Amino acid sequence: MANPSIADLAAEVRSRDPHLDETRLVLIDGPAGSGKTTLAGRLGSVLGAQVVHGDDIYEGWDGLDSMWPVLGTQILEPMARGEAASFAAWDWHASRRGDTIEVPGAPFLIIEGVGVAQRAARPFASLVIYVEAPWSERLSRGIERDGEGMRADWERWQVLELIHHDAQQTRVGAHLEIDGAAPIPEA
Repeated sequence: MANPSIADLAAEVRSRDPHLDETRLVLIDGPAGSGKTTLAGRLGSVLGAQVVHGDDIYEGWDGLDSMWPVLGTQILEPMARGEAASFAAWDWHASRRGDTIEVPGAPFLIIEGVGVAQRAARPFASLVIYVEAPWSERLSRGIERDGEGMRADWERWQVLELIHHDAQQTRVGAHLEIDGAAPIPEA
């Protein structure tokens, strides 16, 4: 089956009710290297949406299962109350929280990253998208971006995300699934 176009995805988001006060939240999850960030950027551009990245939420390579205090407590819950949200982004080089990212209320918000569509987050979302691509392609993309020296971290992360997605039933909890190895047309 062919992927929907960016225009079709944007229309789908616009057609859905907001579940985060007045904001239509799109959660884009799936394994690392599957194409979530690219999809989020393209869809965010069409919707005029802020894109928040899981890489700013996790506390390093071990942060997958401990992301709720930022994702839930600092972003989703305040926004559900109609309040602006903010959080300190993770600085991967300094291994600590750094610059503040503001997340004001807006018509659309996209949060992308491994684990962002965990069970506790899904009720806040208007649309949950799961992006998948073959393991070898995902690893190749990761090594190309981060360098060969990060291979062991990528391989370890791939095991952790598999366990996380299975425990959270992320794929079956998604409204749509995208093939991250296939083209996604604009219209």
